[in-house]
Amino acid sequence: MIYIKSPAQIEKIRLSARLASQTLDYAEENLRPGMTTGELDKLINAFIVSHGAIPATLGYKGFPASSCVSVNEEVVHGIPGPRVIKDGDLVKVDVTTILDGFFGDTCRTFAVGNISAEARTLMETCREAMLLGIQNARAGSKLGDVGHAIQTHAEARGFNVVRDFVGHGVGVEFHELPNVPHYGKPDTGFKLKKNMTITVEPMINQGAYDVRILPDGWTVLTRDGTLSAQFEHTILITDDGAEILSVSS
Repeated sequence: MIYIKSPAQIEKIRLSARLASQTLDYAEENLRPGMTTGELDKLINAFIVSHGAIPATLGYKGFPASSCVSVNEEVVHGIPGPRVIKDGDLVKVDVTTILDGFFGDTCRTFAVGNISAEARTLMETCREAMLLGIQNARAGSKLGDVGHAIQTHAEARGFNVVRDFVGHGVGVEFHELPNVPHYGKPDTGFKLKKNMTITVEPMINQGAYDVRILPDGWTVLTRDGTLSAQFEHTILITDDGAEILSVSS
């Protein structure tokens, strides 16, 4: 279902998205080589719960953790566990908080120690592409405008945008309509409306955009084993553009 949010709902979503961003700040402060992804997830769980919120992923369709932690060739939905984080890794941490019944969703890619020059370019390109997509989101624009901006920037750097996983509406529910592709053609697709809240969350691969899913039913990997990066914000659609809600202050 597509929800047009009321001012009161928007304020609740803003507070939840802010907490999600603060959770990533906390994760970054504690992320270090030698820890496991499971240890990082326990810290994230404790932080969210200590702020009176619930981690939305925990138990969602059977997902067993409070965050998604995806390393290097893992694209998205990585299950935290025994994998040891190493110097040179790209670590994607995706958290969704439920605060007072409303959802805030955000993801960042973190560079652990000394990463390669191409890994850094991939990470920076993904963040830039996300922001370009957000700049093209406003009441009256179409999702094709958002996706085209992301795809064009990524491909100009020699990278590719994942097709199989997309952004989505968020706020009242974890996953709402519309789906938000990170590729597309200008002036095509769903027309955005004022007071919608959606995620823009491109996954950009170093190699081909094809992916595969592990037998655990969750963890998504690049099919060719190359690196992947992701950034995500929850945004509010306004007449003048988009307000990023998943900021820490």
